[in-house]
Amino acid sequence: MEMTATIREQMEEFLHKNEMTINRFAEISEVNSGTLSNILNGNRPISMQQLDRITAGMGLEEGYFYELYIDECIFHATPDWRRLGPFLHRCADLGKLDCLDKAVRMTMDNISYSPLLFETAEVFFREGKHEAAVLLYKSVAESERFQHSERLALCQYRLFTLELGDDQEVNSRAAVYFEPYIDRLDEVYQLDALRELINLNVSLNRWNKVDELTDKMGRIASIQYQYEVGMFGQEEERSKPIVFYKLYSHLIKATVYYERGAYDLALKYVSMYSDPEWLKNESNEEELRIIKQFSEWAEANRYLYKLMAGNDGALSEYVKYITDKEDEIFLAICNIMIAANRYQLQVDHILEKFKSYIGFKKQKNHIGVIFQQITVDRYTRLLAELGIYYLNLKQFDKGLELILDSLEKSIAINSDSGMLRCMGLFEQFRSFSTLELQQRYRSLVCEVQKLNDKKIGLSVSY
Repeated sequence: MEMTATIREQMEEFLHKNEMTINRFAEISEVNSGTLSNILNGNRPISMQQLDRITAGMGLEEGYFYELYIDECIFHATPDWRRLGPFLHRCADLGKLDCLDKAVRMTMDNISYSPLLFETAEVFFREGKHEAAVLLYKSVAESERFQHSERLALCQYRLFTLELGDDQEVNSRAAVYFEPYIDRLDEVYQLDALRELINLNVSLNRWNKVDELTDKMGRIASIQYQYEVGMFGQEEERSKPIVFYKLYSHLIKATVYYERGAYDLALKYVSMYSDPEWLKNESNEEELRIIKQFSEWAEANRYLYKLMAGNDGALSEYVKYITDKEDEIFLAICNIMIAANRYQLQVDHILEKFKSYIGFKKQKNHIGVIFQQITVDRYTRLLAELGIYYLNLKQFDKGLELILDSLEKSIAINSDSGMLRCMGLFEQFRSFSTLELQQRYRSLVCEVQKLNDKKIGLSVSY
């Protein structure tokens, strides 16, 4: 097999081919001529900055020598973070993730690099270079000797958040894998990690797990709140004030009871986050904004829980309340359609009024962006509920079209419950479907089968 020429050999060939002196190349590359001479003679390792300048001086694309650099200047050289660190940053900048991964794995036998790699991963995380950060977090986690270390737990937390997507099965596995690390996290991260884990389980409709995690969040938030009050209001540097997590635990607890149909208990918890009398310190501006947001949610949820308990009069109050609260309309429409189908309510006028809010888009509120997985799950459910509504009105084409839209979205997010719901509904009303709808349905069922085959490890040709 023909051996690839080294970086130095290719530099020498370039100088020879172009009849160029070292001094001339020094002018072009902006690398000192003495340094170039030492590099060519093998008396000096090449720094990252020098490599990039030499590459540019030779008219080659950025990163051209990176594969060779790993072997010559990292693996077969004395370990030196002054070369490895800048190399990882340049790989991340240029998207050369294969080179980054190879360089990291070649150096992981040296455990002294683990803290430095972790710090670099944190830099990538903050800079939004998430793919590069994932590679580093994984390497650090694999090499971490102290399995109960905070660094390992934080690596797993970062990986959990970075690897979440629309695929519910992948998200489910990520949640199960990450949960044991919660208790090992530093307190600064613990409540945020619990919130994200709770939100993910909400999107998966795992209400028993949500209930368990919510109780845990409430206990930790109460302890930390008492501690911070005792420290004269000095808060830890977490993403939100501690009052947020206490209020959030009450809100989610109410949601759990709502999902179980225990509306009286749900209303009891609403009162616990609508007017937090337990606040012991004077609230700052951010805390007041949070308290106001939870108070608005409480009022909306009172109407909702009364509506779902069968109080028809709550519908008009609910609609009136959300009309001037743009951030609440999408969720309210989802809830209204569930109630409409449960109690056979006529809501055409409501759908017409809010038709511009029915499409899928990122949802937000006064204190942040709604967890993406929850929004996707809600939208998938909304399409199905709209389909059911029109089927009940005997508008079969429109209803079945929406059911298939929901099925398509359920396939996209790999939601077993969504797929089963939609397939059951279509089969129930198949006799009212057109040939075009049946053809689309068969095509979607094939996609469902492919997903199922993938889950059980089969390879099927279609």
